[in-house]
Amino acid sequence: MRPRSTFLTAFAFALPVAIAAQQVPTTTAAQISSAPVIDGRLDDATWRGLIALTGFVQSEPSEGQPVSQRTEVRMAQDGEAIYIAAWLYDTEASGIVFGQTLRDASLNESDAFVVVFDTYLDRQNGFVFGTSPAGIEYDGQVAGEGQAGGPGGGRQQRGSTGGFNLNWDGSWEVATSTDGEGWYAEMRIPFSTLRYGSNGTQDWGVNFERKIRRNSEEAMWAPIPRQYDLYRISMAGTVSVDAPARRTFTVSPYVLADGFKDYQVGSPQVDYGRQVGGDAKIGLNQSMTLDLTVNTDFAQVEVDDQQVNLTRFSLFFPEKRAFFLENAGTFAVGTSQNAELFFSRRIGLSGGQEVPIQAGARLSGKVGDFQIGLLNIQTGDVFEVDEDAGLEEQLAPSNNFGVVRAYKEMGNRTQLGAILVSRLNTSDTDDYNMTYGVDGRLGIGEALTLDGWAGLTTTPLEAGEADTRAGFNNGEYGFEGTGTYITRDWQITTGYRQIGEDFNPEVGFVNRRGYRQVTARVMRHIRTEGTPWFREFRPHISYNQFFTLGGFSENYLVHFDSHFAFENGAFFQFPGFNLTGEGLEEPFEIRDGIVIPAGSYNNAEWSFRYNTNRGAPLSISGGWTVGSFYTGTRFPPNANIAYRYGDKIAATLRLNYFDVRLDEGSFKTAVVGMNASYSFTPRIYLQANVQYNDDTEDVGTNIRLGWLDTAGTGLFIVWNDTNHHGMFERTGILAGPKQRQLVIKYSRLFNMGR
Repeated sequence: MRPRSTFLTAFAFALPVAIAAQQVPTTTAAQISSAPVIDGRLDDATWRGLIALTGFVQSEPSEGQPVSQRTEVRMAQDGEAIYIAAWLYDTEASGIVFGQTLRDASLNESDAFVVVFDTYLDRQNGFVFGTSPAGIEYDGQVAGEGQAGGPGGGRQQRGSTGGFNLNWDGSWEVATSTDGEGWYAEMRIPFSTLRYGSNGTQDWGVNFERKIRRNSEEAMWAPIPRQYDLYRISMAGTVSVDAPARRTFTVSPYVLADGFKDYQVGSPQVDYGRQVGGDAKIGLNQSMTLDLTVNTDFAQVEVDDQQVNLTRFSLFFPEKRAFFLENAGTFAVGTSQNAELFFSRRIGLSGGQEVPIQAGARLSGKVGDFQIGLLNIQTGDVFEVDEDAGLEEQLAPSNNFGVVRAYKEMGNRTQLGAILVSRLNTSDTDDYNMTYGVDGRLGIGEALTLDGWAGLTTTPLEAGEADTRAGFNNGEYGFEGTGTYITRDWQITTGYRQIGEDFNPEVGFVNRRGYRQVTARVMRHIRTEGTPWFREFRPHISYNQFFTLGGFSENYLVHFDSHFAFENGAFFQFPGFNLTGEGLEEPFEIRDGIVIPAGSYNNAEWSFRYNTNRGAPLSISGGWTVGSFYTGTRFPPNANIAYRYGDKIAATLRLNYFDVRLDEGSFKTAVVGMNASYSFTPRIYLQANVQYNDDTEDVGTNIRLGWLDTAGTGLFIVWNDTNHHGMFERTGILAGPKQRQLVIKYSRLFNMGR
């Protein structure tokens, strides 16, 4: 009986895999001689007679059921580009949610159509192109099935780490239209925008997704279980294409003029400046691309959201600069926002001040099964002149930054890689920093993923400095291991991280040093199929604790809560309960004149979070916490009010407030911000970001007018203003303007490839 039992067990495991393999859809991009006009009306003769791709299957809300609205997709190619047409019929066309008319606006807040291409058929990486009924361009890069860059993957973010990189901007076209029967999308994606292994007839991975916002429905052409999303590329279908031998060669020069006035100097004067620079992209072959940049400028980049820090540790601000964001997932090693071996924001910024990037180069792509990335950036000196004293102080020296990264992909989310990161002061060869790292991922079945990384750094001592470092590699080490288990019903994660006392990835990011961290989280997904207005109940518990290397507990959090998710996307947490602890080995000055004594503090608090339907014209989200904090209490409510009028106007008001009452003293502080935009067309927009920080009593204003051409180029007019509204007795700064700047920048993309 034993052999039979073993056979039946193996058969039971193999059967679902075999069935899934049989269900993978395939298609061919039809050859056409006449390209359609990209106008979204889908009345070109090109589309007649082509095979319609149907059979879309829901992943949400009713996994495995047919899409609720008729959906058809057709594909074609002409040797220059891939063409995609989508007929997105809707029996309730009045309920179509258009969303914002703004490039890369969230597709979770509107109806949407999205395509992902796995051009290397490696089942891990891909290019994403999407749109909404408003006709926006939405594009990005997927790395490691949306989970690259460590166990915190699966992030749809505007940062530099892996997972899904929304800040990649490709050169492509899209148009949409609507009528009483639904809406329609038409795309043209040039082969020169994509990267692939070789020319000729080949298979690519492909999947399509339709989002119907009013009922939070998501349906795919190639079925994907609800615990995953479109970026689960290993479950995509395939399309046969005849890819041409093309060499990408684009040049994007820019010209810039600005006027800057600093009101904090003795005799404020307007400083006028001008700058010329640009980028170039050269395809060495279909899969390897060389990017060059000269006099790099980031005038059009969004400003950072201000934050209040009540901890003893560094805050994380994401990368938003376009040059560093393309293929960012290739260079991601470590855990986002905690310990990253390479963090591009360390280049070109010092103490919040911009450092000029004189030139840079990046080589990235695939060689066989290896993903390769090389980056080299040269920055210039930054000096501050004290006109009254007649002195010049160097704020930042010129540095050369280098990164070498390679990893091998081995299927089923498995990979093994290494990275080398360097910083060299070009005027002082004794001033340098090196980081060495290895990382890996092991996929076991569809549910279990194991991640790990380890790194060493080298930092020479300054002349005359005594060496007090001790331990392995003089304390310049760090490592981490995590496990993630995801099914329809369960999410379980656990991890351990250790960072040495002197671990110093200067071109990376660590929010603290000299610690051990233990984490665990268990979440249960419970569906209520018989209640159409209610989607899911999610009870969960999590644990997170930091110890010094000597075993002293620095802080911990044990969190219990239950999530209630509704069919329309609304959500609330009821309630959350936290057990928290803070350990101070030395006194901590949390605010000027308020010092918390050394000791261990154990506290408890209640928390509540919520959001209404984000697809509605008006939505509200936020939460608060109430409970003990160190020797007293804290009450930190936060709220976001988002309003959208049609597809043209969108605004968000956010408030973060802190009321802290301690035995040593009390204080209140707040950050208030407003983001607003008006989209004249999908390519012409006006955006404003206004923030007030109660700590500094400054109001910061950033206004941007963008007239986009393609791939992030175009005309940008930017106004920056910082105004102080505080009392001189408190801040030491007179009320009034601090800095003002007007920037005009124009860039243009020239495609000279073949």
